[in-house]
Amino acid sequence: MSSTRLSRRDFAQVVGGGLGAWALAPRLARAGIWAIPAAQRQADLPAGAVRIDSNENPYGPSPKALEAMSRSQRVSARYPDALEDEVTAVLAQLHHVDPEQVILGCGSGEVLRMADMAFLSPGKSVVAAEPTFEAVLAFARVTRADPIKVPLTSDYRHDLARMAAACNGSTGLVYVCNPNNPTGTIVRKEELGNFIQRVPRTTVILVDEAYYHFVEDERYASAFEWIASHPNVLVVRTFSKIYGLAGMRLGYGVGSKEIISAMRPHRIWSNANAAVLEAALASLADTGNLARCRRAMNESRRALCVEMEKDRRATIPSQANFVMIDVGSDVQPVIAALRQRNVLVGRKFPSLPNWLRVSMGTPEEMQQFVAALRAVVPAKPVQAGLL
Repeated sequence: MSSTRLSRRDFAQVVGGGLGAWALAPRLARAGIWAIPAAQRQADLPAGAVRIDSNENPYGPSPKALEAMSRSQRVSARYPDALEDEVTAVLAQLHHVDPEQVILGCGSGEVLRMADMAFLSPGKSVVAAEPTFEAVLAFARVTRADPIKVPLTSDYRHDLARMAAACNGSTGLVYVCNPNNPTGTIVRKEELGNFIQRVPRTTVILVDEAYYHFVEDERYASAFEWIASHPNVLVVRTFSKIYGLAGMRLGYGVGSKEIISAMRPHRIWSNANAAVLEAALASLADTGNLARCRRAMNESRRALCVEMEKDRRATIPSQANFVMIDVGSDVQPVIAALRQRNVLVGRKFPSLPNWLRVSMGTPEEMQQFVAALRAVVPAKPVQAGLL
């Protein structure tokens, strides 16, 4: 028998002997069934690395969500259709819409993909800021739609006037990330209202509110305010950020029944699992944990900006759980040097080559980052006469 094959006898001996999956794993790995053995899946990450690179919640899910995920194991052999309906109903009640106006996704990424598939095609265009979260533009390539990128304003915010002017009868989607990733800047309520009025009704206005829960600026407003009056508005949110469920994958979209109906055929069947659905219900109910996470990460952001000001480093005012820092030169060597010090930060954004995106970690992690950054890029000296 070939050494790369696992015989039925071997399988029976393993299972019958009660050795479990841990004993079977090495054989499956050698057989090529698992391309990457479990022990090596994160081997490229330094031991004890500070991970402030992906805008995650360093405090993790609500304890109640963890309990809910554990309970879900009892029904893991069943399809979670009823749970999907329950989560959809709870979200509809939360946002004061009908359940038919809500669609779930495997993370908000799938919801963005569904929107692209439903409203873009050859001859259509998609308008977005530059830089912004790239998923909508990436998925648009599959539909062969034309991307139209509009540079940010001088204060790193969406140039809504130019974005609205770029929309016409062939524009399928216009994408507004609010707060924006990677800059953390916001579109204000009055600006968003005027923009929605200017965009053709035939264009779907996709507002990505992944970082909605971190906003403290009173001039901000959710696009949910316009869904009832403007049936071309689609709002997308996620459980990956404030709720700490990035690894579990759940997002959702809310819009008119017509928009959601157009997206539904592009949805993957059974795209949400029982564990994350149970966790979502528990997370939505645990408003106290949401407030604690919001306060902790926003306080970390403010404290980091204070330290950067001490170093005379420029930052972009952020209303999200990350901040952009000007390192004064190409950011790529800085990213690599920080990694050598076990600190993982965000990737380089080509249109902002000198800016480093840093997600919020715990206070201890942020202290490690500040120390590492000062070692890699020393603070600017104080000029004579400025003391």
